[in-house]
Amino acid sequence: MRLIIGTLTAVGIGLASPALGQGMQVTTIAPGIHIVDAAGAPVGTVIAVKGDNLQVKTDKYEALLPRSSFSIGNGKLLFGMTQAQLDAQIEQSAAAATSAIVAGATVKSVDGVSIGKIDAVADGKVTIALAAGSKIQVEQSGVRGNSDGTVTVGLTSSQLQAQVQPTPAEAPSGQ
Repeated sequence: MRLIIGTLTAVGIGLASPALGQGMQVTTIAPGIHIVDAAGAPVGTVIAVKGDNLQVKTDKYEALLPRSSFSIGNGKLLFGMTQAQLDAQIEQSAAAATSAIVAGATVKSVDGVSIGKIDAVADGKVTIALAAGSKIQVEQSGVRGNSDGTVTVGLTSSQLQAQVQPTPAEAPSGQ
């Protein structure tokens, strides 16, 4: 399961740096750095740095967490939760996100434009009634629930528009 606390994402797993296993001190945050809790127990590993966020791999999950949630102390990357607490928070966030994907929920494009409402959720598909009156269907894995009860589809508003425009073969022929 992949989760961004606040936003979902998919990212591959990076390789751990062999130098860190040889007792190197953390001075900068980079992929491969191990994360520990306040007691020094393992929490996970940084697998990517994405701007102000760190992609972290725990024993069960991947999550995108704000860089500000971490500190460097005693040459280690410290995090304020245990691995079990972080895993539980990820599970809770994932459940809340999934529960937001219901008929009637407002849908936004990935660029933040309100595009319509969910008409139906069935068989792994989400049918979205667009504001212009047409409907589109997307895989349920292509949407995510948000903490404010809205749902975001993984397409921009212009990509959605392109999907609902008739192709020349579908356009009325005038006959």
